[in-house]
Amino acid sequence: MADNQFSLLSQRRFLPFFLTQALGAFNDNVFKNALVILIAFKVVGLSSDDINFWSNLAAGLFILPFFLFSASAGQWAEKNEKSGLIRKIKLLEVAIMGLAALGFWLNSLPFLLGVLFLMGLQSTLFGPVKYSVLPQLLKPGELLGGNALVEAGTFLAILLGTLAGGALMALFVSGTAWVSATVIVIALAGYVMSRSIPAIPASAPDLKINRNPFTQTIRTLACLRGNRAVFYAVLGVSWFWFFGATFLAQIPNYTREFLGGNEEVAPLVLTLFSLGIGVGSLLCERLSGRRVEIGLVPLGALGLTVFALDLYFARPVGSVQTGLSAMQFLTAPGNVRVMIDLLGIGLFGGFYIVPLYALIQSRADPERLSRIIAANNILNALFMVVAALMAMALFRAGLNIPQVFLLNALLNVLVAVYIFSLVPEFTMRFMSWLIVGVLYRLRTRGTDRVPDEGPALVVCNHVSFVDALIVMGAVRRPIRFVMYHKIFRIPVLRWIFRIARAIPIAPAKEDAALMERAFAEIDAALAAGEVVGLFPEGQLTRDGEIGGFRSGVERILAARPVPVVPMALKGMWRSMWSRRNQRMYRARLPQRFRARVELVVGDLLPAQQASASALEAIVRELRGDAA
Repeated sequence: MADNQFSLLSQRRFLPFFLTQALGAFNDNVFKNALVILIAFKVVGLSSDDINFWSNLAAGLFILPFFLFSASAGQWAEKNEKSGLIRKIKLLEVAIMGLAALGFWLNSLPFLLGVLFLMGLQSTLFGPVKYSVLPQLLKPGELLGGNALVEAGTFLAILLGTLAGGALMALFVSGTAWVSATVIVIALAGYVMSRSIPAIPASAPDLKINRNPFTQTIRTLACLRGNRAVFYAVLGVSWFWFFGATFLAQIPNYTREFLGGNEEVAPLVLTLFSLGIGVGSLLCERLSGRRVEIGLVPLGALGLTVFALDLYFARPVGSVQTGLSAMQFLTAPGNVRVMIDLLGIGLFGGFYIVPLYALIQSRADPERLSRIIAANNILNALFMVVAALMAMALFRAGLNIPQVFLLNALLNVLVAVYIFSLVPEFTMRFMSWLIVGVLYRLRTRGTDRVPDEGPALVVCNHVSFVDALIVMGAVRRPIRFVMYHKIFRIPVLRWIFRIARAIPIAPAKEDAALMERAFAEIDAALAAGEVVGLFPEGQLTRDGEIGGFRSGVERILAARPVPVVPMALKGMWRSMWSRRNQRMYRARLPQRFRARVELVVGDLLPAQQASASALEAIVRELRGDAA
């Protein structure tokens, strides 16, 4: 496995693909931004309403093919060897860029919009291949880092392509000729690079192709059924593109009317947004400890709303200045706040989008992943078309651009609450990630031994009140922990435990009915293919030593023989919220803030070998002397 995400860039299994997709994103944005600058600043006689119309029409035309042809593209990607497909798609890009050069020479806006539609078609074909190859090229522990690099590289390419397209149009009298030459050369370079991508076998070579795009669209969307987390992750990704498309489509006119900038400033504004997404994407791996950490998604949603709201309040009315150059814009009063808001929207957008893509790739059925990515692209396209139509309707209703941004921010709150309430795992993982990240410095070993699917029982030693949070935050799959009912009811933590669907239990002498309900719920969870977590000691340690494992684990396995994952927490006894010092325990004061702790996971054990005494011995060995 790669030492870190950047070491992937030195490996042939990843670098050619990374450069191929980045060159494609760069080329798309050279052309798109050159066209946007042409509409906003170069076409004589267009009013502000005309510019809004053509800008949103361009945005809608580019993503319309995603809605129409993604289903067919998903089938194509599943059935065929993927490196060959990428080369064919790059040859198509060369032809389309030749048409773009013809459109600029003809100086025909309708023709260029037709070329933009074809570019959308080429991107539609590439999308299912782009995201479905990553699980085939990368190991599970590299998936988040690889996605982060792809997203960061994509938005860096968007940034550079945006700058190049704007600069070529603004700095040269014959800007369209320079743009034409650039897009053709970059398309050729992308094709040459694609020839170095290693062979990537078809994931479903026997798939029967349905050539009817309409019925296949319905079938492709049906691939999202059956996996709740993946479905709502796709909805989250689609909402992000709705949110982002609303901002990006308005930036050229927003720059001119509300920031007072000329054609030099629009690329600068897009630069800040793209740079923020790139930085946020790369930070994901560090913040998540190289795991697919969906706890970052609620953090991203919160940041998107906060900075989008502040962007409205930073510049709610039109600028009194006009024609500002990039340098004049940078030094004008109040613009630093605008730039921070744009950078913040991008930064938290990276926190939001990268874990969602990694979640889709890690939890989707590998034989259907390309079709699931295609379904994602269909919904993305639908959301972006709706975003363009909504923006045009709002402008006709009399709203200005900052007011559209404000509405977008408020809608983001509603969508986030809706998704996170339907899939509480997002909120639970965020709270777990936040609490554990603040209180501890956690290392993990062997967490990949928890099976990716099917039922399993996790057993661990019990040292502190937050043991369950640490384990839940370290393991990719959701874990339903069985816990003593009084710990389950601790203020603040009980809200998290309820979201995590923890199972409260009591000894028979305290509440026999609750105990029986707990065992019934444990069996039902395992029958449904879930992972259940258990502290077989039955109570927190009072001396730092591992107590005897009780027979409840044997009762569970007798009723439902599932594999068992033993694990041990090390270093927790000297950390916060243990009972090492009874006086401090009563005062709820920290004993060792930001303590170094470790979670060590043992080999999967068959149910037949998982007696209470055997599990106790394994957990003792895993923990060693580091109480």
